[in-house]
Amino acid sequence: MSIFDNPFDPDRKLRAGCACGQHQSAAEHEQATALRCEPVESEEKRYEGVVASAVMRAMFPQDLARRAFLKSVGASTALAALSQFFPIKTATEVFAQTGAPEKKDLKVGFIPITCATPIIMAAPMGFYAKHGLNVEVVKTAGWAVIRDKTINKEYDAAHMLAPMPLAISLGLGANAIPFAVPAIENINGQGIVLANKHKDKRDPKDWKGLKFAIPFDYSMHNYLLRYYLAEHGIDPDTDVQLRSVPPPEMVANLRADNIDGFLAPDNICQRAIYDGVGFMHLLSKEIWDGHPCCSFAASREFITTAPNSFAALTRAIVDATAYASKAENRKQIAEAIAPANYINAPVTVLEQVLTGTYADGLGGVKTDAKRVDFDPFPWQSFAVWMLTQMKRWGQIKGDVDYKAVAEQVYLATDTKKLMTEMGLSPPASAYKSFTVMGKNFDPAKPEDYVASFKIRKAS
Repeated sequence: MSIFDNPFDPDRKLRAGCACGQHQSAAEHEQATALRCEPVESEEKRYEGVVASAVMRAMFPQDLARRAFLKSVGASTALAALSQFFPIKTATEVFAQTGAPEKKDLKVGFIPITCATPIIMAAPMGFYAKHGLNVEVVKTAGWAVIRDKTINKEYDAAHMLAPMPLAISLGLGANAIPFAVPAIENINGQGIVLANKHKDKRDPKDWKGLKFAIPFDYSMHNYLLRYYLAEHGIDPDTDVQLRSVPPPEMVANLRADNIDGFLAPDNICQRAIYDGVGFMHLLSKEIWDGHPCCSFAASREFITTAPNSFAALTRAIVDATAYASKAENRKQIAEAIAPANYINAPVTVLEQVLTGTYADGLGGVKTDAKRVDFDPFPWQSFAVWMLTQMKRWGQIKGDVDYKAVAEQVYLATDTKKLMTEMGLSPPASAYKSFTVMGKNFDPAKPEDYVASFKIRKAS
């Protein structure tokens, strides 16, 4: 998954290796390093590896053919041969010059939840440094604060709920400012937790009058909980109370009986179980398996004024996300993000989230390796679905050009190019259909989808 794979090793696939690019496998990397992933030996070697990998991928897209070529002539001869047809040294120099970050010292805000894993881990595990940046990740109290500090340029970029950049770009809840999403932080990784006193209320039809917390109005948590309630005949605007509560405050509010439950990030869910105040009703993947949750976002102004810094940030996030996607790395990551300046949670809690083996609060232990997963591609069909829910629940008034907004905010084309350069395999299209609680979503027919729901806010 690393962009730093040795393109001239005949026994190595172009899309394998560890995150730092210095080892042939994650296991070898773990033996050689502690929690920090150090940069490669020099910037020149790093850029040369990127260029050489790109040339090898172009000439030998199939691993079998590449290995046969390299075994027949050897790595040094292969490099010399390629250099006759393609000026690798010159291209490396150009790549290095054009890729230099305009600003190396950056601030990125985050909320202390496992959804932000790639953004957080990229600091202690060296991914930002590897891509030539000095990034301070700043723990932040709530989503409105994240939004305001990013808009006010106190943060260069931020961990945001996946719908937030759409809302900010549309001027929902704040002045309209163009924002963009080059990477999704996590998929799945949320859950519905109820207070222990409600163990006899497992049927959502019995939830009328209950009070639920969500992290923010413009959140997948809000839309997924509303969807789940409505599919069980509960009108989320009249039959229950929904309150916006910062994730770090949810467990305390559950313990104090201020709320009856919440749909929240998995580390919040697991902490409630760990503290003995709640139980897992269901994982969010049981509503929609593969749904996005959080994103890495930046203003269009930052992208325009510091394009190389933005590209380096995105590469670091995508690189970290690729590392986080591997199950064998999850325990190491849990240790890296557990300290007080990051998530501030027991390693045990984070391991239960990231490894997928967890206590459910009902006396059982469950295993689901895809409880949370990490895939950076910003599917524009995700954005269209979020816009349909904004329309469904009255956050968007009037007509909306779903496709235009999705493609303005979710940078699938740019990310596809970047992922290809890094040796990853992005999807061919930015749109896909998916199923939410048995109901198919066709991104080409968003208005039909909105109109199909019996429970929705009146226009």
